[in-house]
Amino acid sequence: MKNFMSMLADPNMQWIFFGCMLLGLSSGVIGSFSYLRKQSLVGDTLAHAALPGICIAFMLTGIKSIGVFLIGAGIAGVIATFGIGFITRHSRLKQDAALGIVLSTFFGLGIVLLTFIQHGAYGNQAGLDKFLFGQAAAMVGSDVVTMSIISAALVTICTLLFKQFKLISFDPGFAKGLGYPVAFLEQLLMLLVVVAVVVGIQAVGVVLIAALLITPAVSARYWTNRLGVMVALSGMFGALSGALGTWISSSVSNLPTGPVTVLAATAFFLLSILFGPQRGLVAKRLLRQRVKKRYMMEGELRAERMKGETAI
Repeated sequence: MKNFMSMLADPNMQWIFFGCMLLGLSSGVIGSFSYLRKQSLVGDTLAHAALPGICIAFMLTGIKSIGVFLIGAGIAGVIATFGIGFITRHSRLKQDAALGIVLSTFFGLGIVLLTFIQHGAYGNQAGLDKFLFGQAAAMVGSDVVTMSIISAALVTICTLLFKQFKLISFDPGFAKGLGYPVAFLEQLLMLLVVVAVVVGIQAVGVVLIAALLITPAVSARYWTNRLGVMVALSGMFGALSGALGTWISSSVSNLPTGPVTVLAATAFFLLSILFGPQRGLVAKRLLRQRVKKRYMMEGELRAERMKGETAI
């Protein structure tokens, strides 16, 4: 507790702490719908697709501005989403194959551009490769304000369109029959994933941001069968992962915040898979023992009843 309070006493660590919490919150909420729609690889694909956007934004401007990088990454992510949709609609390939094609193509292009920048005549390129694995320590107050606004917008949109997102997640055909614009809602949900990915790139990086989208949602699924509760739990697990990752990384020198945050999310997943009341291994074992005991008791009662009937 003393280390935690001393961490919060540092203004820079306060920005990092709240920034990672907000990132985990918004990622967990958005990731719930991606997980339910069986699009767990979408976040990973869009994260890798953002790298060439960052590189092109730097090549055009020559400055390392978070705002410029976010614009470049966002445009690249939107292009990637349309690329996925185009491949699935105009070919016989399924979505998982389209995701793999887009992921490898965009990430390969990003690595080529990153290498070109590092060996080219571009100045001020030092630290650009940090976007591969994140650099949460570089966040400042303006970054956290931006993340706060975007996180609030993401959570608000998911709250207002919760019914629509729920329908397209479980039964898009039924949603289309009710008159909902399913194609628009699916693209909107994909765009929200792009925004969540772009915001988290600085803290976690393009390689690990997908973990914050999916792991909290999977963890929350072990605790409830209700979608509303699951989304809330997923956001809570994401926020706690960000807080725990920041605390641990600040307590140990030279420990990166982004990877530790992902490991914290994995720890919550392990706890959920063991002790979750709905699907946890411990709960399943206790349920099997309870059912076995009940069957044994019913068998004993049946045997006693048969003995009584035979005696009569």
